[in-house]
Amino acid sequence: MHRNPIDLALSLASAGKTEQACALLADAGAQGSAEAWMQLAVWYLIGAPVPRDLDRARTCLAKAVAIGHVDGALMEIALLANGNGGQTAPDWPRALRALDIAAQNDPVAAAQRALLANMALRPDGTPLATPVGEILHDAPRLQRFPRLLTPEECAHLATTAQPLLEPSFVLDPRSGRPMPHPIRTSDGGAIGPTREDLVVRAINLRIAAATGTDVQNGEPLTVLRYAPGQQYRRHLDTIAGAANQRMATLILYLNQGFAGGETSFPAIGVTVQPRAGDAILFETLLPDGSPDPQLVHSGEPVRAGAKWIATRWIRQAPVDPWTLAAG
Repeated sequence: MHRNPIDLALSLASAGKTEQACALLADAGAQGSAEAWMQLAVWYLIGAPVPRDLDRARTCLAKAVAIGHVDGALMEIALLANGNGGQTAPDWPRALRALDIAAQNDPVAAAQRALLANMALRPDGTPLATPVGEILHDAPRLQRFPRLLTPEECAHLATTAQPLLEPSFVLDPRSGRPMPHPIRTSDGGAIGPTREDLVVRAINLRIAAATGTDVQNGEPLTVLRYAPGQQYRRHLDTIAGAANQRMATLILYLNQGFAGGETSFPAIGVTVQPRAGDAILFETLLPDGSPDPQLVHSGEPVRAGAKWIATRWIRQAPVDPWTLAAG
């Protein structure tokens, strides 16, 4: 019995025979396998089991799309828009044209196009109007942006992140094994470059406008879901020893109708009740660049229902979404 070339390539790669695996996939792709080109593209994107090569990844991805890989087409559109696929800069107009073509036959692309049609955007995908926040606390500054997202945009973020959600774990420094996160008991997932569709990209550009920061300084948008009893205990969002520190946090509330789950800032006496579509923003550093201890905060335990939020941690300088690390 002949083995599927992708299964055989994966087996070869796991045995350390990477060159043979890549050659097998390229040969299968040349014979018309879109899935083989897609597998190679994914390997070059994530940098395993081969070194990361975004230009090669884009070449393989384009070949998969040319054969008819629908998911590959959406991935290619995302990389066009965010500029994380090896080209020199984001190209929103080209990505939008590609989405228009895909929307003619793909209901997922059509749904994204319909959402974008309801957004007031400039030709580069940035918002026509800069969102304006209201001050909840002056020093340190805590702002709320009422209705930053529409209900449809909130639902899109939750739906996009749903397949990515995993329990929050950290590595036990003694055993090296995963263990439950000591302060966060939610399920979470980050929307990386290949899943940052044009709707997500437009939302990230809106966040950049609201915060007055460059979109490239934001970490991938992370969606968190809290079930009853789950919480995010008191913490600071800064990362000890990071060379490129988190300078601000924006939290988007994606739903309501649950009990509990307030965002509390005990040092400044402010508690924020989540409202679907609202966002809160706070800077995390003092003028000297050290963490601001007054901005310790918590996500209170959810008592009933499910709480969904999306968080954008913003760094002092651009981040590489493929290799983002604490340092």
